[in-house]
Amino acid sequence: MRISRWTLLWLLIVGVLVVIWISILTGVITPGNLVGSFLNLILALAFIAILAIIGAVFLGMFVSHRIMSTQGFTPFEQEMLKMRQEVRELQDRVEAVADKLGVTGDRKGKDR
Repeated sequence: MRISRWTLLWLLIVGVLVVIWISILTGVITPGNLVGSFLNLILALAFIAILAIIGAVFLGMFVSHRIMSTQGFTPFEQEMLKMRQEVRELQDRVEAVADKLGVTGDRKGKDR
């Protein structure tokens, strides 16, 4: 299994936050008053809200993909499959005409 860059970035951020949290608990870092500034609290809430919205969008995309993938082909895909079948039928008709005329040549579609 290959891990993407975004997954590695996410793991790095979570790792840094865990190290900071553990260092605060053990007393290595002593940040005076963490919630002392109202502006910092507002900025932190805004950042968390933005990340939550992005996460919700990706979760919605994942769930909708899982729901749609079990239903079969979309109308566009069905139309493309019909066109593919029509092209094959036309190729077979052209080959039949070529056989009647005795034309020999490179037939790429023979080994389908």
